[in-house]
Amino acid sequence: MTKGKIQVIFKKEDIKPDLLEGKVAVVFDILFATSTITAAIAHGAVSVIPVFSAEQAREKAAQFTQPYLMAGEDRGRTIEGFHPPLHTHISPLIQGKHLILTTTNGTVALTQANKSANLYASSLLNNPAMAKHLYQKHKHETIVLICSGSSGSYTMEDFYGAGSLISFMQELGDWELSDAAATAFHFYESSRSSKQLLTNCRIGQLLMNYGVDQREIEFAAQEGVFDTVLVYDPEEGQIKEGHYASS
Repeated sequence: MTKGKIQVIFKKEDIKPDLLEGKVAVVFDILFATSTITAAIAHGAVSVIPVFSAEQAREKAAQFTQPYLMAGEDRGRTIEGFHPPLHTHISPLIQGKHLILTTTNGTVALTQANKSANLYASSLLNNPAMAKHLYQKHKHETIVLICSGSSGSYTMEDFYGAGSLISFMQELGDWELSDAAATAFHFYESSRSSKQLLTNCRIGQLLMNYGVDQREIEFAAQEGVFDTVLVYDPEEGQIKEGHYASS
C-alpha cells in the first residue's frame, strides 16, 4: 500500500488548481474563520456557506429560502449589516439555521480550494476528530493542508494549526511529510502554549487592537473541544457535519 503524504501551503495565494487536482485539501484559518465554522456546526448549524465577498453573501441571502444568519468581516472589522463572525455571538443564535459567512482570508481559501477531490475545514478545536477522519478515509492519499494566511502573508497561527493536525495524524499512522509539513510538525511540537502563541502573534494582536475580546482568541486556542468533522459539499457549496467511525 502507498504511504499517505502530507503537504502544507503557507497562504491562500499559493493555491493553484493543478496543485489540488485529485488531492484532499484541508483549510485552516484559526483566527477566526475555521474556528467559527467549527463552533457553529457543533452548536447546531445546518451548514456553513463560505462565500468570497460581502456582495456574494448578500446575493446568496437574497435567494435563500431557509432560516439563515449572515456573518462577515473585512480586514478584521465586522461588515455593516452582518453579524460578527465570532463564536460567542453566533453560537447562541445558529441552531437550525444556515450560516452564510464571508471573511478576509478563510472563506476565500475555501472557495479557491473547492476543486480538490475532497475539501475539509479544520481548527485547533476539532483537529483530533479531523485527524481520525483523514486517517480512516484518506490514509493512502495526498493531503494538502492550506494555511489561509492574511492578505498575502504567512501567519503563525495557521501554520501552528497545520502542525497540530499533523501531530495528531502522526499518532495514528506513518505519513510521508514534505519539508513544509515536517517544519509545521516540529514547530507545533516545540511550542509550549497555544493561548500564548495566538494572543501574541501578529493577527491576534491586530484583532485585539480592533476590540476583539482576548477570550475569543483563547477559545480558538483550545484543542479537541469538538468531535466535529467539517466536510465541504461541492454540489451545494456548503460545509456540513461529517462523521468518523469510532472503531
